[in-house]
Amino acid sequence: MTAWIDGLMVAVAQAQSAGSPDVLRPMLALGLGIVCVLALIIFFRINAFISLITAAMLVSLFVPPEVASASRFTMVAEAFGSAAGKIGVVIALAAVIGKCMMDSGAADRIVRFFLRLLGEKQSATALLMSGFVLAVPVFFDTVFYLLVPLARSLYRTTRKNYLLYILAIAAGGAITHTLVPPTPGPLAMAAELGIDLGVMIVVGTIVAVPAAVAGLFFANFMNWLSPIEMRPLPGEKTDVQPLADEELPPLWLSLLPIILPVMLITANTVATTLAGGESPDGGEATGNFWQLVTPWTTLFGDANFALWLSAGIALATYVWKRRPTLGEMAENVELALMSGGVIILITAAGGAFGAMLKAAQVGDAIQNLFETSGNLDGILLLTLGFGIAAVLKVAQGSSTVAMITTASMMAAMLGDSPQLSFHPVYLATSIGAGSLVGSWMNDSGFWIFAKMGGLTEIEALKTWTILLVVLAIVSFAVSLALAVALPLA
Repeated sequence: MTAWIDGLMVAVAQAQSAGSPDVLRPMLALGLGIVCVLALIIFFRINAFISLITAAMLVSLFVPPEVASASRFTMVAEAFGSAAGKIGVVIALAAVIGKCMMDSGAADRIVRFFLRLLGEKQSATALLMSGFVLAVPVFFDTVFYLLVPLARSLYRTTRKNYLLYILAIAAGGAITHTLVPPTPGPLAMAAELGIDLGVMIVVGTIVAVPAAVAGLFFANFMNWLSPIEMRPLPGEKTDVQPLADEELPPLWLSLLPIILPVMLITANTVATTLAGGESPDGGEATGNFWQLVTPWTTLFGDANFALWLSAGIALATYVWKRRPTLGEMAENVELALMSGGVIILITAAGGAFGAMLKAAQVGDAIQNLFETSGNLDGILLLTLGFGIAAVLKVAQGSSTVAMITTASMMAAMLGDSPQLSFHPVYLATSIGAGSLVGSWMNDSGFWIFAKMGGLTEIEALKTWTILLVVLAIVSFAVSLALAVALPLA
């Protein structure tokens, strides 16, 4: 099979004119991969893990021989292991945190506090704001893990608006993840395009706010159009009786499993960012201080450690309030890990699929298609950045990769001394907006939303995928408007 594909590609390459970029192989790999995933999951109802691994193996056949470091199927297994290594511990611990918060009454305590503070009608806004703020220093996946138990507990209290709650969390978390440093994508774009970090934070936030508001309106609309009731997650017990107010954990302890990892991860982000800074008088005192602090923040601000610590606190709270036997506690943790294990398998399979698309040089082929010469300016430049990022997002699934790749391409097009009529920060926000478009089965965020939220693949495509398109269009439109009305050039 591999030899046949290689021979076919060689024949096609020979038929092409000299110097013509080889785009047929990667584009064919992309097309077949997309068709394979969609057909297996949607039409044949094959398990998502098997569907994604099958697609990854199919795409691996299109990896050029000079790129393949081992057997193509071994590459799939290695990519799966790499993806699982990055997210496996975090997802497993987050599953334990979520279950313990639900069963101990900690999630109930937080929800009841928000309901008393803002009222039931504003609970979705509270979740949106929480996701918006938390996703600035923390990866979106982690934010969703931490907040989705609150949405589930809120539904248990109100018995309605479950889809609204999880979409509100997703809208707030996704938009700042792609526009506001110090998350890796916006941070890398700022460095690549020569944008001051403070400007990127301020403008990214300004662009993100109206997009988040639009996301909340869309969440309300979808919740009205096709409401979805909360479903039990795999292994989740539904017979746990809620505690009375006086039996619930105190608010500070209930919030600690969420706030503590955010504080630790944020401290690490801030220290790492400022480690090379200088003091206001031009000396090196500030830089030296942060360089001394960074080894400690790197240790304790690691997401795996932070969530491990939070899992211990959540488990201790559950034991304190529910007084389970050792057997019951072990069973509870095992059920949580079983639920998290399914999500790890699917997410890692999606990562393997994306890695095979990358190895098949899909990104390079898309870059060749968009290569151009001469100076680009104005709306065309912003539109091109948005479009390239969107295509890369659809192709390989990672918003961060799409942002970094597109920013590098645009920086190369602009050269060392770009002549723009607006500040390049608007190019960065346009790229960030484009990286939201086209989230589907090769995006780990898609599976996190679907599986942690208890939605089917079709429901996730109709809600999550369209929500991200709404966020993308609004943030791109705001970027265009600001580039014209407030160019900052």
